[in-house]
This record gives sequence, C-alpha cells and structure tokens, in this order.
Amino acid sequence: MSAAEIVPDSQHRGFVARLPQPLRDFALLARFDRPIGWWLLFWPCAWGVWLAGAGWQFKLVAWLLLGSIAMRGAGCVYNDIVDADLDRQVARTAVRPVASGRVSLKAAWTWLLVLCAVGLVVLLQLRWQAEVVALGSLALVAAYPFMKRITWWPQAWLGLVFTWGALVGWTALRSDRIEAMLALWAGSIFWCIGYDTIYALQDKEDDALVGIRSSALRLGDNVKAGVIAFYGLALLFWGLAVWLEREDPLAMLALLPAAGHLMWQGVTLDPLDGANALERFRSNRFAGLLVAAACFVVGNA
Repeated sequence: MSAAEIVPDSQHRGFVARLPQPLRDFALLARFDRPIGWWLLFWPCAWGVWLAGAGWQFKLVAWLLLGSIAMRGAGCVYNDIVDADLDRQVARTAVRPVASGRVSLKAAWTWLLVLCAVGLVVLLQLRWQAEVVALGSLALVAAYPFMKRITWWPQAWLGLVFTWGALVGWTALRSDRIEAMLALWAGSIFWCIGYDTIYALQDKEDDALVGIRSSALRLGDNVKAGVIAFYGLALLFWGLAVWLEREDPLAMLALLPAAGHLMWQGVTLDPLDGANALERFRSNRFAGLLVAAACFVVGNA
C-alpha cells in the first residue's frame, strides 16, 4: 500500500479539532475522534438489554452507552501504552500521542485511571449480578494487547472482549435463559472477528514487516471468503438466540436486514483497497443498529 493510500489513524474532526493541542492529544489517545469504536462496544450491550424483553430501558441503555465510551477510551489508552514501540513502526499508527512522544507514559496512565473511574461509576449503577459479569472481563481486556504477538487470531480474543457487553446487558435485567444469552454472545464474537479482520487489512504490509499477527494475514488470499464465513456464523448464532427466546419462525425475519447488510460488506469488500476496507468496517455501526432493532422486536413484540 502506497503512502497516498494510508488512512491516518487519527483524524482531527468535530469537537476534537477545536480543542487546544494538549487536550486534543488526550482526546485522540482515547479515540474520541473515532466514535465507531464505542458504537461497536455499545451495540452488544443494547442487544442484551433489548433481547431480554424488558422494554426500552432508556436509563440503563444510557448508562451502558456512557460506560462504552469511557471503557473503549480506557482500552485504547492501555493498548497504546503497551504497543508504543510497535506503533512507531507502523505508518498508520506512528503519529499516535504516546508513540510520537506527545503524551508521556505517566500522563497516559493517569488518563487511563480517570476513564476507569467513569467506568466504575457506570458499574455501580448495575445490579450486582451484572457487576460481577462486567468485572469478569478485566483479565481478557488486560491480555488483549499481547495477543497479536502470540497468535494469528487476535481478532478472536478481541471478539471475547469487545462483545462482553451482551452478557452485561442481559444480566442487568435477568438471570435466566442463559442459553439465549450465550448464543447472542457467540454471534457477537463472530461479528467482531469479521469486522476486525476487515480493519486489519489496512495494516497488512506493516504488520508483516514488524511481526504483528492478524487474521487478515493468516487468511491471505481467502480473507474475503473468511469474512463472509464469520458473518454467516454470526447470523447463525443470532438466529439461535432468537429461536431460544421466541420459538416462532417469523421471528427470524427480524434478522434479514442485518443479514443483507453483512453480506453486502463481504461481497463488496476489496482486500487491496484500504479506503474500501475502512468504509466496510465503519458501516458496522449501522449493522449494529439493525441487529439492535431485531433484538428489540423479538424481545418485546
């Protein structure tokens, strides 16, 4: 991929662009300029809440959205602290605040604690069962930045971490029908593997040079078929979750819009075009909304 084709990791847009440089660096460190990340973290939370069948639950969903923004930011800060040396060797990430030296490690750790404090406030709004489930993800989160060094499938580990909210959203309201909850989570994991494989296509050349492993590299020329397969498995498990919650063949129709969108992503994906991959990746914000609508219809109809 040529320098002209590289999509910059941080794009100074929206309110982030209006911040003075020191504050802007901390906003960039938490990826506040890239809301797609917290949407992808939030949607499984909403799926768990709405498939659980207790109505809109506006207050709970709002807390989970705030928690997603804070904890996605905290995860990005932690990832950048751990990966600073690797980020300096990748064209797209070399300008990140820690990698470039604009934010010191001490300041980054302090910012991480602030974001975690916001997450703690959100955690305390949940019933104790959901609190226990949420805390259960911490070890997975801490290990994630190291996965790209030891496995070709760090996207699978990210799937476990980034979709944990499906378990939290469900247990915030109920403790039964665990099989439906787990099917929802399994589908979410495969969805995450699919979209993060697309995201990893942007860094294939640099990753290969510096020794970073990814599903995009592992799949090679089969990456397009792999993404379609992961999305197909996601839909299969989501369909199982729908069936376990509501044994009605018509309920499956609620997933058709999401199925169509995900298959569009896979069929139109160009593995050699970074801009195409980024557009398909970002469209998962809309995919998450379509699955959320399906969960609400099935859980509350």
